[in-house]
Formats: sequence, C-alpha cells, structure tokens
Amino acid sequence: MAVSTMLFHETPELRNEPRIEGGCLPGRTSPLTDQSYDRPTPQHSFWNSLNPRNLFTMASPFSSDIPKPFGTTEKVVKDVNRAFALPVPAFGDLSKAANDLINKDFYHTAQATLDVKLKAPNGTNVNVKGKQGFDGVTNGSIEGKHTLKPQGTRTPPLGFIKLMQTFTTLPSPYRTHLYLFLTAMPSQSQTAPTKHRTGLILRHPAGVTVTQVWTTASLLDTKIELADVANTGVKVDLQHLWNPSKPNSAAQKLNLAFKNPSIHSRAFINYGLANGNLDAVVDVTAGHEGFLVGGEAGYDVQKAAVTRYSLGLGYQTPAFTASIVGTQNLSVIAASYYQKVNSAVEVGTKAAYDVQGGKPAGLELASKYKLDPLSFAKVKINDRGIAALAYSTKLNAGTTLGLGLSLDTAKLNEAGHKIGTSLTFEG
Repeated sequence: MAVSTMLFHETPELRNEPRIEGGCLPGRTSPLTDQSYDRPTPQHSFWNSLNPRNLFTMASPFSSDIPKPFGTTEKVVKDVNRAFALPVPAFGDLSKAANDLINKDFYHTAQATLDVKLKAPNGTNVNVKGKQGFDGVTNGSIEGKHTLKPQGTRTPPLGFIKLMQTFTTLPSPYRTHLYLFLTAMPSQSQTAPTKHRTGLILRHPAGVTVTQVWTTASLLDTKIELADVANTGVKVDLQHLWNPSKPNSAAQKLNLAFKNPSIHSRAFINYGLANGNLDAVVDVTAGHEGFLVGGEAGYDVQKAAVTRYSLGLGYQTPAFTASIVGTQNLSVIAASYYQKVNSAVEVGTKAAYDVQGGKPAGLELASKYKLDPLSFAKVKINDRGIAALAYSTKLNAGTTLGLGLSLDTAKLNEAGHKIGTSLTFEG
C-alpha cells in the first residue's frame, strides 16, 4: 500500500476565484452538454475525490453508484480466506464445536458444583473444584499450574562503559543453556585495580509448564509440558500418575504433538508399572482449504497388535463445521453439525449409528442463545426424550452462577428429573 502526498502553492490572486467542481465553474454552462453544474455530483467529482476524507470512503472517483448486493464476490472470497486460516484441529476435535455445545455448560449432571480460580502474584494458577453428586458422594480436587519464565541473560549485567569480556557456551541438558563468562572492567582511577568477574549463567527457554493435581481419591497427577521442542509446533508432555494408597499403581505417559497450518499429529504412549504394559495411540489430521481428513490407531506392544482404529472426515468454516467419524474399528459412525447462526444464536446436532447392530445409536439436538453480554441460555434434547435446560449469568467481575434442569418428557409425572447449580469464583 503506498500513499502519495501532493504539495502546491496557491497564487494569492486565485484565492477569491470560484472553485472548479464537477468539471465546470458553479453557475456556468458546459459547452458540450449545455447543462448547468450548479449542483455538482460529489460521487463523480474528481476534485472531491482528492479530499483526504474521501480517500477511504470511495473506491474510485468513477465507481458505480449502484450498491452491491449481499453475498458479493468480495465477501465470499473473504469468508473463504478466513476458512483457510483456521487451524487444523486434532483428530479428537473434529466434532469439538458440536460436542461442546451439546455437553458443556449443562449443570444438571451434579447436585452442586463449586469452582474457585485464583492466580498468585508469581503467576501460578490455582484451581479448586468440588462436586456433589445425586448419590450424595462429594468429589474434589486442587490444581496448581505454573509456567516457568526464561532465567538468566545471555550477557552479564553491564554497569560500566568500557570492558573486556569472554563469553562461551558449555554442554548442558536438553532445552537448557549454560554459559561461562569472564569480564575485566578497567577502573576509571589510576590507583584502583582492574575488576574481574567470572560466572555461570543457566537459562531455560519459555514454554515449560508444570501442573500438579491432587484429588479426593488420593490420586496425584503431575504433568510437565514443553512447548516448541526442537522446532516450532512441537510439544512434549510428561505425565506421572500415582496413588499412594495403592501399591504399584503408578503410571507414566508421554504425549507428543506436532502441528503446522496443514497437519496436526499426536502420539500418546502409556506405561503401567503394575502389569508392565506398554501401549500407544497415534492420530493424524490433515487439512486443505477447510477440508479435513484424519485417522487414529492404537497399538499394544505386548500383544504386537493393533487394538483399535478410527477414521474421520470434516469441513470447517468460521460459520459452521461438519464432520463424520467412524470409531470402535468403524463399528459406530457419528455425524455432527454445528452452525453459528449469528452473534447470539448457535445450533448443533449429533447422530450416531451402530453398524454391527444395524440400528441408530443416538440423536441429540442443542441450541444456545446469548441473552446479553453477561448471560446465556441453552437447551438440548435427545432421542430418548430427555430434555435439559441451562442458564448462566455473570453476577459480577469474578462470580458466575449456573442453573440446570433435566426433564424426562416421557415421564413428567415421575420423580426422575434433576436440578443442579454451579458457582464459579475467579480472582
């Protein structure tokens, strides 16, 4: 984009002369058309188009006055380009938009839910959750998540003007950097001796996140996430699960992920200490111009056999997503569709079919309506006649209240309905 500027000098005698507008002087007659130009048309005025206020409102001084209808070529191209810019999801997220609309923010699944989110001054996020089910059992967890910041500097601190220094890199563990530096600082005084400084600097890059979760079931979950390992888009997660009340219950997991604008691949490697079993699950999703195709396969090392496989197809745009996924060795086919009708309304549906049984496996419809910037309502119903309603509102900057209701429309007179509440505090 280039912008040019015109500078000119106006003769003082011409300041009082009438301005040329519309190609002729005001009140004069055109020698070609014998028509008066007392009312010049600003849309076709060349001199008016040079006004800086009109540079960004007129495509051209000679453009057509006919308004372009809705759905012009420019709009279609813009929407298509936005679709191409959407990131490629993981295989498990091909139906994420529809699944989130159908499953999330429905509060009837528990009698009461409490969620407290806090952030410490050092950047650590603390999340405390509690849930009481309809059977009277209460479950809870506390989670701490901290992202490590880069430590050290590549050069020693400088508090002087003249110096002589030596800086070299030493062998260090992976994803860390160890530096040795030697600095000589000449003194400004002839009597004072030269100061020397020797030291080591240890740096670790950004993108290292440590998460620990402790649940009421005595399960300790520790996860270390490393982002952009070896290359941009490569992520490594190390996870350790341990229950102190159960001997030999520890398990380790190694999760690998790589994504770029066209491919999103993941690998999950699980190892159990109790039986020494080692298994892996690998999935890959490729995308081009909004079209998605992906697959998943599970492999058991001890059995030396493929334990499961899945395939999926999808298409995504900023306004809607559609997908069809075959799971459980392609024995169950699930199709989903999600659309954002406008800024306030969202709709989604999901249908499943059992290939082996030769019968439908389920159908769900859901919708979300944004009442105002602070509250929304959701409704869904399935093929068994179970309807669910949800309402969420933000009471203040840090408090959110959720109410949920589940009804069995086929048995309205029976006591099978559920009511749930949710309260979230953020600080």
